[in-house]
Amino acid sequence: MPKSPVSATPASVTRRRVLKATGAAVVTLAAPAIVRAQGATKVRIGFWPVASGLPFYAAIEKGYFKEAGLDVEPLKFASAQQVIEAILSGRCDGSASGTASAALALGEIAQPGLLKIFCTNPTNAKYVLEEFIVAKDSPIKTVADLKGKRVACGPGVQNVTLAKTMLERAGAGKMSVTELPIGQHVAALASGQIDGVYTLEPTGTVGRLKGLTRTIEAGVVARYILGDPMAPWHGGSASLTSEFLSKNKDAATRYMTAYRRGVTLVKQSPQEARPYLKGYTAIEGDLTAEVPMSDYVFYDEFKASDAAYFQKFYDLFSEKGIFSRKVDVNSMIYKG
Repeated sequence: MPKSPVSATPASVTRRRVLKATGAAVVTLAAPAIVRAQGATKVRIGFWPVASGLPFYAAIEKGYFKEAGLDVEPLKFASAQQVIEAILSGRCDGSASGTASAALALGEIAQPGLLKIFCTNPTNAKYVLEEFIVAKDSPIKTVADLKGKRVACGPGVQNVTLAKTMLERAGAGKMSVTELPIGQHVAALASGQIDGVYTLEPTGTVGRLKGLTRTIEAGVVARYILGDPMAPWHGGSASLTSEFLSKNKDAATRYMTAYRRGVTLVKQSPQEARPYLKGYTAIEGDLTAEVPMSDYVFYDEFKASDAAYFQKFYDLFSEKGIFSRKVDVNSMIYKG
């Protein structure tokens, strides 16, 4: 299981300007003795502790990577920005599902050709990941009601940009938002420190089952950013660096095959997979059965409509000036 964070230093001034890196937690999983003897390939994967990373967690705990002859080292970070900074500095070979796709694009801008996305975790009103939540007894009923209130979001440029844009488009007007680690969202609402928060699962489930918070609207990016509550928001992505793909072609193929087994488990047997949220996210025990699931799309399942909605999402960041140039989604998708 992941351990507590340790400090990390950005590799360059340029990277510090693009991404804020403050720490990482590292856990090494030993490969079976027979594989170690043959020299198992190590794969260092950064992840953010959100529910959509479940295929990765399950693949580790079910031993899918070990069976593929891989020594996968999961690196836990406090934000998606820290994941991409670690990739940029050569401390990670890729990202797990749930890593903010906009952060990956920032890495691509900083270092063109840096990585390839091989699996996304699209969400919407049906496959819920993101939501606005408030304290259980709050009088706030809609996103528009947050106008003039104290609103927070998870750390990182993707969360901040989306939260501000959605608040404005929902009728709350132009507002500032406070970045808070996702693990503090429920406590901040319960204590009255903030009035509302744009957050990611399992936060909403944790707060609801503890009787502290309630969701005022879920699947908000699909509605307010993509214009359709059922549109797929490819907000998180699993990736491998181009360097790893080039130098370790066979291992990369085996990694993606094992990862697909994790995705298949989550999609076909979610009740078997859900317990693996424990230790990787803030949700524990029986509460794992309550967390809503993301959908997952592998690179060879990507349709033209997926690419179009993904591009619309990226174009928002170009329009807002977050991306210094237009990022072509298709150029970032692994082609096999």
